[in-house]
Amino acid sequence: MLQKNNKKTFLTLAFFAIYSLATAQKGKIDAIYSGIPWFDNNGKTVSAHGANMVKDNGKYYLFGEFKSDISNAFNGFSCYSSKDLYNWTFEKMVLPVQKSGDLSSNRIGERPKVMKCPKTGEYIMYMHVDDLKYKDQYIGYATSKTINGEYVFRGPILFDDKPIKKWDMGTYQDTDGSGYIITHSGNLYKLSDDYKSVTEQIVKDMTPHCEAPVIIKKDNTYFWLGSGLTSWERNDNYYFSAPSLKGPWKEQGIFAPKDSLTWNSQATFVLPITGSKDTTYLFMGDRWAFPRQNSAATYVWQPLLISGTTISLPNYKQSWQIDLATGSWTSHKMNYTEIENTDTKAIQYSGIWSNDNSSIISQSDAKGASFSVDFKGSQVGFYGTSKVDGGYATIIIKNKKGKTVLSSTIDMYCKYTENSLKFLSPVLPKANYTLTVTVVGEHGNWYKKDGTGFGSTGNFVALDKVIFK
Repeated sequence: MLQKNNKKTFLTLAFFAIYSLATAQKGKIDAIYSGIPWFDNNGKTVSAHGANMVKDNGKYYLFGEFKSDISNAFNGFSCYSSKDLYNWTFEKMVLPVQKSGDLSSNRIGERPKVMKCPKTGEYIMYMHVDDLKYKDQYIGYATSKTINGEYVFRGPILFDDKPIKKWDMGTYQDTDGSGYIITHSGNLYKLSDDYKSVTEQIVKDMTPHCEAPVIIKKDNTYFWLGSGLTSWERNDNYYFSAPSLKGPWKEQGIFAPKDSLTWNSQATFVLPITGSKDTTYLFMGDRWAFPRQNSAATYVWQPLLISGTTISLPNYKQSWQIDLATGSWTSHKMNYTEIENTDTKAIQYSGIWSNDNSSIISQSDAKGASFSVDFKGSQVGFYGTSKVDGGYATIIIKNKKGKTVLSSTIDMYCKYTENSLKFLSPVLPKANYTLTVTVVGEHGNWYKKDGTGFGSTGNFVALDKVIFK
């Protein structure tokens, strides 16, 4: 990413205490849900952005940036594991903040990507290393003997004895075991047999911008995905195709509907999941929520469709399932009891709330305004409307004794108006609970190096309906 500076200084960490789960989860999540917070086995928000995923010994390992809510400084790289891609176990901070050097607390570390070297069996992690002003960038690497061990930072990876001075980056491992580093602006480098140096540059400046680069292959066609340069803002990601990694690369346009902003996400990785009947290409995207990247940033994971030299995300799947044995995916129907926002007997509003012009949603931008609902069950969530003037909301679930069992934060900003699931709790022990959602009275704004501003124009939180079971 390019430089992002937040104009507003947050004075306290109290608002950013986003997660605590005092009651153990009883059941399991049953699908992939996009655009909402995910919770790990400890009830904490899954924080693994700019990620990639590796299947190893029957498990899927997710590596990513463990973000902070108070700055963009390096906060460590996390690792989570899953057997079903729905429920995640926190493994550890596999590359924590270093005591000194290029990945210390006053530096930048982004987009960790892990590959297992076929020759040595070693696990190599690559990342973008930089200073806080994004003026000292290079591609670095770290190594570990085990996939979920603590990786040792080795410094810059060298090409012709020099660091690769690029920022946004990715990796690709071809079917023959060859490893590659991809960078912004369309550069592709081939790795040595031990994955610890670069032997040649096989594509140079293929495109004038293109952040968040991803390469995948199906049959005899390669695809190169990338994002425009809009800082933390989402945009219509686009792609190229080629019969060989060396090209020629042909620009194919965008792969999600125009102005959907890639379903409000930025590509970070595509994982092929091959089974006995089919291969599903799992598109992994980040829905950034600067500055609250730890608590409110979420994930957009969708089945990427590939036909010939064309890829697409034709529609948004709020929830879907994948059969890891067959490699096939199916849509998932959510069966919950619904409470409409107009049901003032079931939903208690506090503070100033109003209906928008269509009277479909209840909305408020008044700091401290809230809505609450009592329910008996094991899971609760709500649908809401994100808008250009959307802001942050805090979520609290309490048991009948008044003890907080879960707290979270969501971001209701979007450049266009869209209605979708905004929150779904972990599966809790069946009991009586109270859900309360409160308007924080703040929103995200950020700026690129050239001063271009992005982000919300207001603090609105908008409710459509509450769901529970």
